[in-house]
Amino acid sequence: MPKYFITMLLLINVLFFSGKSLAFYNENISFSGDCLTKDYKQLNLKEVGSAPFSVLFWDIYNSILYTESGKYSPENLSDTVIFEIEYYRDITSKDLLERTIEQWQYLDVPENHYKPFVPLLQEIWPDIAAGDKLTMVVHHHQSIFYFNGEKIGLIKQKEFSRLFLDIWLSPNTSEKKLRAQLLGGIQ
Repeated sequence: MPKYFITMLLLINVLFFSGKSLAFYNENISFSGDCLTKDYKQLNLKEVGSAPFSVLFWDIYNSILYTESGKYSPENLSDTVIFEIEYYRDITSKDLLERTIEQWQYLDVPENHYKPFVPLLQEIWPDIAAGDKLTMVVHHHQSIFYFNGEKIGLIKQKEFSRLFLDIWLSPNTSEKKLRAQLLGGIQ
């Protein structure tokens, strides 16, 4: 009888919590522990800079970078950092991930540095529609993702946040003008 009862509880759990929530049953993605305890919008951080991204005459997104000090230092990511992108066009999670990988390759990031994060991002990132916002909050060296203000995932490895932010903020980024705007006009 106890085995039958446990099996039924597991079956009920699967039926009621299937879909996206099951995808987060992963030791690297969690909503518990030392993650952000209050809404990221209430942190009252200072804007470092913002930048639109366009291809030819198509606007793709606008990004904004916030920190506690109002300045960004890649060497010191102990401050809370928020990087928010508001999309002007639809993009599938698959395309978003492919573009992310292309940018890491452009930056000559060794595959073994970013490859462990690819399955995590596949689980976290949804398809994006025009008007959606995808936000990464770096807090206590963890990267917490929000989609339209709702928490959708956490990557605990502290090296991920710099790896991800380098796509836009590295001196070697493919978009130097965007980088300068995000950093408040500093080149």
